[in-house]
Amino acid sequence: MKKILFVCSFVLCAVLFSSYQAMSGKPFEGVITFKITYPDNKISESQMAMYPKMLTVSIKGTKARTDMQLSGMNTVTITDYSDKTSVALVNLMGQKYAIKKTTADIEKEMEKEAKPTVVLSGETKVIAGYTCKKAVITLNDDGAVTTYEIYYTNELGSKMANFDNPLYKDIDGVLLEFFLKNHDINMKFSATSIEKKSLPAIDFEIPSDYPITTLDELKSKFGGGTE
Repeated sequence: MKKILFVCSFVLCAVLFSSYQAMSGKPFEGVITFKITYPDNKISESQMAMYPKMLTVSIKGTKARTDMQLSGMNTVTITDYSDKTSVALVNLMGQKYAIKKTTADIEKEMEKEAKPTVVLSGETKVIAGYTCKKAVITLNDDGAVTTYEIYYTNELGSKMANFDNPLYKDIDGVLLEFFLKNHDINMKFSATSIEKKSLPAIDFEIPSDYPITTLDELKSKFGGGTE
C-alpha cells in the first residue's frame, strides 16, 4: 500500500509538470528528454532506487505526453492544451487507471498555491542546443522561503504553455532547467536532448482499457484517504 501511495504522490508531480510543454507560439513536434536529480536532499541509496531518474515529454499539436519510470512502473500523463485538461495513466501491478483533471480541478488547485515572485535576469545559457534565459523564482509558503534559478526558451513556445503550473505560470517560454517539489523532496529537471520528429496520434489518446477516475478516488480505493 505504501508503494501505491508513493506512486500517487509522483502522479501529482507529473500532472503538474505535463502541460507546461504543450504547444503554444511556434510549432514543434518531437521529444524532449530530461534528467532528474535530487539536490540538497538526504535520501539513502535504497530510497533513491525508487525515485525516477528521467522524464520524456512528447509534443504533437496541442497535446503533450510525459513518460516517467517510477519504481519499476511507467507513469504517463497526457495533456490537452486546447481544452486545458490532463489525464494520468497509471498501471499499478496490472490494475490500470486514467486519473483525469478537468479545467475546474486545475483552477481550484491553482487557487490554493502560494504566489511566487519572478525576477528576470539578463543571463543566458545554452541547454540542449537552445539559448535559454534565466529567471529567479522566490516562493514564500507560510514563512518558508524557497528560491529557484531556472532557465527557459521562447523558441519552443510562450507562457501560455505554463497555464496549470502555479510556480511557473508567468514564465514566458518553455522550461528547460527548473525545479519541482514533491513533499519535502526537491527535484531538478534538466533537458539533455530535444529531437524534432513526427509522432503517432495514438500516443496521445486514452487507452480503452484504462477506466477514468480521480486521484482522490484512487487514494480512497487503496486506503490512503484524500490528503
